[in-house]
Amino acid sequence: MIAIYPGSFDPITLGHLDIIKRGGNLFDRVIVAVLRNPNKNPLFTMEERMLQIQEATAHLDNVEVDTFTGLTVTYAHLKQAKVLIRGLRAVSDFELELQMAHTNKTLANDIETVFLSTSNEYSFLSSSVVREIARFGGAIDHLVTPEVAIALRQKFQDFKAS
Repeated sequence: MIAIYPGSFDPITLGHLDIIKRGGNLFDRVIVAVLRNPNKNPLFTMEERMLQIQEATAHLDNVEVDTFTGLTVTYAHLKQAKVLIRGLRAVSDFELELQMAHTNKTLANDIETVFLSTSNEYSFLSSSVVREIARFGGAIDHLVTPEVAIALRQKFQDFKAS
């Protein structure tokens, strides 16, 4: 069975990777689908984010990385996926995620949403938290892969230089 793990992944964190690995243990194939969201102004380009995810998941044989625009359920149908994977960090995530799952069910009754709770060690972690810490020069090596940490430091160094 094919599952889609959609998100902006700006940047991908160890929490995301935890969900990807665990999803890979549950499903035959997991497509990490990076959403092109015109309402967001990402720190990293689409190409940079996709490369970061590809590097971070290269050791996972049943994981692929792709990008999409539009409705997640439309993309899921295109990829013949039957499941959407969503990570839950805290109760605060649940309300929005449940609303999204119900909405998706009204759009595509044949696609299920599976919630995976993040491991305790990553329950506080989000891309926005990582960006904020990196922006002010804080330690991020325990939150992202080494490649992403380097890219974040470079990105914020470039901002300071300009």
